[in-house]
Amino acid sequence: MPEGDTVWHTATLLHDALAGRVLTGCDIRVPRFAAVDLTGETVDEVISRGKHLFVRAGSASIRAHLKMEGSWRVTRGAVRTDHRVRIVLRAGEVSAVGVDLGELEVLDRSRDTDAVAHLGPDLLGADWDAQVACANLIAAPERGLAETLLDQRVLAGIGNVYANELCFLSGHLPSAPVADVAQPLRLMRRAREMLWANRARWARCTTGNTRHGERLWVYGRAGLPCRRCGTVIRSDSATTRITFWCPNCQR
Repeated sequence: MPEGDTVWHTATLLHDALAGRVLTGCDIRVPRFAAVDLTGETVDEVISRGKHLFVRAGSASIRAHLKMEGSWRVTRGAVRTDHRVRIVLRAGEVSAVGVDLGELEVLDRSRDTDAVAHLGPDLLGADWDAQVACANLIAAPERGLAETLLDQRVLAGIGNVYANELCFLSGHLPSAPVADVAQPLRLMRRAREMLWANRARWARCTTGNTRHGERLWVYGRAGLPCRRCGTVIRSDSATTRITFWCPNCQR
């Protein structure tokens, strides 16, 4: 599931593959931007901002959001495409292919950050400020903790996996009000530490144990014993976001 760490890692790989290279092909398969052709432009950089990714080339900026299923892959040589492909950027023998992207648009590079101006501090960005994120978090004290963590206007980069894991580590139910968190600044710093530790790998780990099946505390573990106390992990899919928790460790 793409979250801020996945997007950061993806942007880094795309930057390493494309930055400084001239585009020799540009195929955008979104009706509104199908006529846009950046062939001949030099890719200056690929960056992430929260869950958004920007490919900056010439005076244009391609903004993509992976949503739930999106991904990018870098290939060499022939490119195999299907109906899921939304964009193909070629730079000589290197191709960057965007698949199942939830959002894709071409912006004026001079104003591309307007599209993400509403976001809170980026957990993996130069603008990260734990104090600002904390102030955003506690601004609505009666709001549910998981819901607030998922609000990109509060802080940018957290998805459902991290929201559930942070609730567990804080000892609170996902539905608990933010006001119950005694040390919100500590929680914001922990969120940063978790994403930072995972930014350069695909297999996300919050437990410190990177072995398969041992990487997460509660997310995706409904019906299995809690790693701390042995109590069966519970889940709830009644809302738009499924939640997981330990009834003993989280109150």
